[in-house]
Amino acid sequence: MFDAITYLALSWYNPQLLFLTAIGTLAGIYVGAIPGLSVTMATSILISFTFKWDVNSALALIAGVFVGGVYGGGRTAILLNIPGAPSAIATAIEGYPMAKRGEAGEAIGLTTVMSVFGGVVGIIALALFAPIISQFALMFNSRDYLLLGLIGILLVGTLSGESFAKGAFAGGLGVLIGMVGLDPMTAEGRFTFGTISLMGGIPYIVAMIGFFGVAEAFVQLQSLNIPAVKQKIDRIVPRFSDVKRFFWVAIRASGVGTIIGALPGTGGDIAALLAYDDARRTTKNPEVPFGKGAKEGLIAPEVANNAAVGGAFIPMLTLGIPGDAVTAVIIGALFIHGLKPGPLLLVETPHLFWFTVGNLALANIFLLIFGLTGIKIFTKIVECPKAILMPLIIILSAVGSYAIQNDPTHIYWMLLFGIIGYFMKIYGFQVGPVILGVILGPMMDANYRRAMIGARGDIGEFFYNFVSHPITLVLFISFLLMLLSQTPLWPRLKNLFTRKRDKNLTE
Repeated sequence: MFDAITYLALSWYNPQLLFLTAIGTLAGIYVGAIPGLSVTMATSILISFTFKWDVNSALALIAGVFVGGVYGGGRTAILLNIPGAPSAIATAIEGYPMAKRGEAGEAIGLTTVMSVFGGVVGIIALALFAPIISQFALMFNSRDYLLLGLIGILLVGTLSGESFAKGAFAGGLGVLIGMVGLDPMTAEGRFTFGTISLMGGIPYIVAMIGFFGVAEAFVQLQSLNIPAVKQKIDRIVPRFSDVKRFFWVAIRASGVGTIIGALPGTGGDIAALLAYDDARRTTKNPEVPFGKGAKEGLIAPEVANNAAVGGAFIPMLTLGIPGDAVTAVIIGALFIHGLKPGPLLLVETPHLFWFTVGNLALANIFLLIFGLTGIKIFTKIVECPKAILMPLIIILSAVGSYAIQNDPTHIYWMLLFGIIGYFMKIYGFQVGPVILGVILGPMMDANYRRAMIGARGDIGEFFYNFVSHPITLVLFISFLLMLLSQTPLWPRLKNLFTRKRDKNLTE
C-alpha cells in the first residue's frame, strides 16, 4: 500500500508531469470536439513525437489527450448536433434539443461534472478490481461479441423515435457501408465494384462527418432567416440537487461503461449506447420526454463513455489486450519504451500501473477545470449567424475527411453521405443508427465467422453454444426479449403479466 501511494504521488507532485497532463487534457477536449480528428489519431501522432521521451512523460501527455478527447466529442454534439466522436451520438439526441431551448450552458456544465464522476468510477475500478474484471472479460468469446453487436443494432430502435422499422433500416444501411472493403479473412473485395479506392473500406469517421455534419448543415441552410437562440449561461455549475437526483443514473451508467470498456474491442461507443438505453428504460417520469432534451438521457452516455476509459486500461495493463483502439496504440507506445503490458506488469513494473491510475485521476481533475471554463465563449458558436456558420462547417468537414488518410476520395464520400443524410432527416429517419451500424457491422461479421469456425461449421452446434454457456445464454435471452419488445405481441404479454400480478396481490 505504501508503494502504491508513492507511485500515485509521482504523477501529482512532479511539475513537468502536471503540465503535460494539463496540456494533454486541454488539447484533447478540442481535438475530440472536431469531427474527423479522433482521439486514436491524436495518440498515434503523439507516439511519433514522444518515443524518445521518458515513459512517464509520454504516458502523462497521452492519458490527458485520451481523457479530454472522450469528453470533447459531446460539446459539438450538444451545440451543433454534430458529434465529435461516435460515443457522443446519444449525447446529441438529448443535448441538441436543450441547446435549441437556450440551455446549452446548463447541458455542458451538467455533462462535465457527470463525465468526471464516470471517469473517477472507472479509475476506482481500475485501481481496486483490475484483476477480477480482466478475468471476467476473458470469459467473453466470439458468440458474446456477436450478440453484443446484435443487441446494439436492436437498440437503434430507441434512437429512432416511434418507428423501429426506420431505425432498423438505418442500422442496416450502416452495416452495409461497414462491409465495404477487403474481406478480413479471405482478402476478397466486398462491394468494391473493382475500384481500388474502396479496397480499404470507408472510414466510419467519414460517414459520421457526412451523415451528421454535412447533413445537419444542409438542413440548417433551409432556415437561414430564423434568428439564433440566445443561450442562457447564468448557471454553468449544476445544482447539487440535480447531481443528487441523477446519482443512480450515473452509478448505473458508470457500471455499464466500466464493464463494456473492459471488454476487448468494444470501448465507449457501445457503452454509451447501452447506458442511454438503460436510462430510457428505467426512468419512469422524466421532466422532459426522451428525444426532447431529457437530462437522464444526456447524462448516461457521457458518464458511460468516460467510465469506459478506466475500463479500457484494465485488460491492457493486466493482460496486454487492448480495450479499445486508443489503448491498442498505447500498448505500442509501451513496447517502444521497452515495457511489456500483461500479467507480469504488476510484478515487474508496479510503479507503471499506479502511475497510470494517478495520472488518469489527475486528468479528470483538469477535465473538470477546463470543462467548466470557456463555456461562455464556446456557446457563442450557436449564436453565430447560420449563413456564416453552416458553410464553415461544410469546409471544416471536408478538411477533416481529407485529413484522415489524405485521400480526396473521402471528400466525395462525405458529400454523398451528407446528401443521403439530408433526405433521411427530411423523411424522419435518424442518422445515428447508420454510424452505429458502420461501427458494429465489421465486429459482428468477424465474430460470427469465428463462432462458426469454433463450431466447425455445424449450425446445430453453433446454436447449441448459445444456450450451453452462462454469459452467452444471458445475452441471447436479452436479445430475444428486445426483439420481442418490438412486436405487437409485447403489449399483450405486459398486460397479461400485469393482470396476473394484480390478481395475486388482491388475493
